[in-house]
Amino acid sequence: MSKVRFYGKGLANVTVTEVPGKLIVLEGPDGVGRSTQIALLREWLEANGYAVFSSGLRRSELASVGIAEAKEGHTLGRTTTAIFYAADLADRLEREILPALRAGFIVLTDRYFYSLIARSVVRGVDEHWIRSLLGFALVPDAVFYLRSDVEHLLPRVLATRAFDYWESGMDFMGRADYYESFVTYQRRMLDEFDALGREFGFCDIDATQPVHQVFRALREGVVEVVSALKVS
Repeated sequence: MSKVRFYGKGLANVTVTEVPGKLIVLEGPDGVGRSTQIALLREWLEANGYAVFSSGLRRSELASVGIAEAKEGHTLGRTTTAIFYAADLADRLEREILPALRAGFIVLTDRYFYSLIARSVVRGVDEHWIRSLLGFALVPDAVFYLRSDVEHLLPRVLATRAFDYWESGMDFMGRADYYESFVTYQRRMLDEFDALGREFGFCDIDATQPVHQVFRALREGVVEVVSALKVS
């Protein structure tokens, strides 16, 4: 059983103190391959008899559509963005993640509390305020950080898609060039992740390696987290 702990006051009306499931977070910069690794982990865990639920930012029924629509006009402010994403996370925790943990599932989430802090802080949001806002977040059983640098991220992003307005920090960087904005923004984000990793004890995975090597390293770490679970 895992103790239910929160980073602040927690979710309202949540009285459960222990759950049989495990909450595992994958963090990392844009374009590093988190979704690919979560898909591989889910397939492997399910093949080994574990019940798995996966989640990620902007998947809440309550807030996801609103976030997408608000971002289309490129006018979404930093405070409103933080509140929107906080609502998304709170809804998923209450309606999806916590029930899955109660049912004994392994929950894999693509980004979490830490990305929301990093994104807000680099945009000038008060760090104490954003941490207080997100104080309902459950403390996960493990955080695996897919570490890369901008030089390795650039070819991955360009090979799969064009530069994204928000992933390039165009909403606040004040630069006309997407390339320069992306590089500067991502470097700031990496600095924030480094600080968060030291504070919260991220398990670093070298994501500059080929996909199968990254997965192998992740799998070894995940085994340690879920090995105590009884496989049905």
